Amino acid sequence: MRTPLVIANWKMFGTLAEARPLATGVRDGLKRFKGVDVVLCPPYTALMAVGEILQGTPIGLGAQNCHYEASGAHTGEIAPPMLVELGCRSVLIGHSERRREMGETDELVNRKVHGALAHGLTPVLCVGETAEERRQGLTFTTVEGQLRAGLAGLDAAAVGRLVVAYEPVWAIGTGVNATPQQAAEVHGYVRGLVSELASKEVAQGLRVLYGGSVKADSADALLAESEIDGALVGGASLNAQGFVSIVKKAARGAATRGE
Repeated sequence: MRTPLVIANWKMFGTLAEARPLATGVRDGLKRFKGVDVVLCPPYTALMAVGEILQGTPIGLGAQNCHYEASGAHTGEIAPPMLVELGCRSVLIGHSERRREMGETDELVNRKVHGALAHGLTPVLCVGETAEERRQGLTFTTVEGQLRAGLAGLDAAAVGRLVVAYEPVWAIGTGVNATPQQAAEVHGYVRGLVSELASKEVAQGLRVLYGGSVKADSADALLAESEIDGALVGGASLNAQGFVSIVKKAARGAATRGE
């Protein structure tokens, strides 16, 4: 029984003046709401403010990235213990925008996964193919390579502490999301690979999220798929009402499937 998970990735949006009312809107919109785990990932500068707003609620606080070491001479970086101190319980790792814009390699992503786990953070490992890779029929090859590299060196228990987010690069910020069938096919492939790399039990308990232009009007069909355990929401999470709607649709999807 996998509880749906919906994560808001605010990316590089949200001054304090914008982050506070957005977090408040999500908090108030989900009062007394159960059945879905929710995490907000604001920019670093808004983590403390958003954490204060979410305090005493079941809504979790997450970060968009972290370094792999606990401290050191790494100007401009944020260490896992710093995030934990602010109340973070999860962290996005290997988002395609960081892979593309910051040159993050599979090896670096793996080191970050290990670093996050060492300090009690839940890594949300992001994998996904580009439009060209999909055109060439390399979707599964790409996803497998990223997943194998990201999980390298982890035992089954550690793999069980992760969340995986499948985010086809060609769908991020484009307004074009994968069809429910396309997404479910990759999610099933991810689960099968984790079964091989860890165990069948770990794979069955692993939450695999879909990310890539998830909006309230497309969420119903995506979240009704049995292999899709929730969503990593980008632009649509910057509107409290729209994000709350996606969360509620995740709950309905799970209820429909009998979870």
